[in-house]
Amino acid sequence: MNRQELVQLIRERKSYLCIGLDTDIHKIPKHLLSHPDPIFAFNKAIIDATRDICVAYKINTAFYECLGIRGWESLQRTVEYIPKEIFTIADAKRGDIGNTSTYYAKTFYETYGFDSVTVAPYMGRDSVEPFLGFSEKWAIVLGLTSNEGTRDVQQLQLDGEFVYEKVMKTTASWGTPDNMMFVVGATKADVVANIRRLLPDHFFLVPGIGAQGGSLKEISEKGMNKEIGLLVNASRAVIYAGNDEKFAEDARAVALQYQAEMARYITA
Repeated sequence: MNRQELVQLIRERKSYLCIGLDTDIHKIPKHLLSHPDPIFAFNKAIIDATRDICVAYKINTAFYECLGIRGWESLQRTVEYIPKEIFTIADAKRGDIGNTSTYYAKTFYETYGFDSVTVAPYMGRDSVEPFLGFSEKWAIVLGLTSNEGTRDVQQLQLDGEFVYEKVMKTTASWGTPDNMMFVVGATKADVVANIRRLLPDHFFLVPGIGAQGGSLKEISEKGMNKEIGLLVNASRAVIYAGNDEKFAEDARAVALQYQAEMARYITA
């Protein structure tokens, strides 16, 4: 999916909601466990209930990899089931040098057909560039994440600026706003406006809304650009909104609440 298509989808739906299919086998409703593929059965129901509300789905691969081949099969079924007009994110946080990164990119872009993959930039340019050489595919670089541990490295000062600022400015020069996004945590809303000044044109993938306590209002006010420029992710708050046979209806209700609030910010 290219940038123009993504922006058009956001404006048509008045939504920049990304739903995280971080599906934990231990948290899905018990009645699904008898299904031949309970993970996919759960994901399918969530997708059916939300496919007209969100603009992206993010799959955290750890929840699938830990199940071995069965998990990878669930992941593949899920990606194939997502409507083609919806942006897909492999939240795999990959990054290695040279040919290894190329094969990571092929794994998620070609074998599984994702539109994007999250990338760790710590190893430098030659670990990120291989993800940027595929037409209409995106590298989503870890910038300032939503976890408490950001203070250990990302928020350290280096020559008068924070490490995350240095990393994001440097990494941005390796790609373009048409093939690179950045992860910017919603729990760091106080610095989002500054990051937007540093990177006025890039899309931000924003985790931390909902269960982690991030403010959609603050992120929207401080992080939007002229093309919206945000994909705000909600995972647990949506997919585990209910835990009985009505779980998909409950998920839809929460997703609609997010979408309604986003529509107000888009039209403001």
